[in-house]
Amino acid sequence: MQANKSRDTKPELALRRAVHALGMRYRVGIRPVASLRRTADLVFTKARIAVFLDGCFWHGCPQHHSVAKTNATFWANKVRQNRERDAETDRLLNELGWTVVRIWEHDEPGAAATRIHNLLTERSPRPKDSHERLERHETVE
Repeated sequence: MQANKSRDTKPELALRRAVHALGMRYRVGIRPVASLRRTADLVFTKARIAVFLDGCFWHGCPQHHSVAKTNATFWANKVRQNRERDAETDRLLNELGWTVVRIWEHDEPGAAATRIHNLLTERSPRPKDSHERLERHETVE
């Protein structure tokens, strides 16, 4: 169990490279809301987007989850609890005005990065045009 990394896994690094290549900047491994004991893999603070990269075994992927051969009851309960916590995390963050993105470890990093980029573009405030900025600065003395 100690050999399982909580961050900087191969799928996470691939996703971060793909997101960075599209010009997006993010925070890694932080709590979107300080008072909520949940850590997101990527956080876009201004747009209030939290990205979670879920492992197929640990989060019960419908396509790739395999039932443990040893101590099956323990692992079934563990995965069930993880899924319940994921749903609670999504609900709590949504209530606080955050958008939650869940990505499976098997998802293609480029496609996942494009999905994040599209969402970030939708959520980001539209920059003011130069004329609006000029008028605002002219009135300030």
